[in-house]
Amino acid sequence: MPQVLKMSAALILIAGFALCGLRPAEAACQLIKATTSGPSKAAAAQSSRALAVQSAHDLKRSKGWSYVHLSAHRVKGDPFWKAVRPDGVPPEARLRPDLVSARFFTTCFTGVVVPYVCTTGSTACGR
Repeated sequence: MPQVLKMSAALILIAGFALCGLRPAEAACQLIKATTSGPSKAAAAQSSRALAVQSAHDLKRSKGWSYVHLSAHRVKGDPFWKAVRPDGVPPEARLRPDLVSARFFTTCFTGVVVPYVCTTGSTACGR
C-alpha cells in the first residue's frame, strides 16, 4: 500500500508540473564549430579541438551550467577564405580520413594561404 501512495504522489507531482507549465530541469544542447590552421594536419586538428573545448567552457559559463558534456557532431570544413571558396571546401582539398573520437568530429583540408586547416564539430550539452 505505501508504494501505491508513493506512485500516486509522483504522478500528481508530474501532472502538477505539466498543468503549471513547469518541467524538471532538462539538459540543453548547442552545436560548437571551431576552425583553426596549423603547420601540419596534427597541429591544426589539436588546435581546433582545443578551441572547441574553450568554446564549450565559455558556453557553460554564459549559460550558468554546472556541467558540460561534449559529443562528436559531423561538420563540413569551414574555409576562412569564403570569397575564394564560396561553395565550401573542394573535394581535392579534403584530407582523409576525418578524425573522429567520442567528443570531436574533425575535418581537415588544405588552406588557401595556410598549409592546413581543420574544423571540429561537437555537441555541447549541459545543465
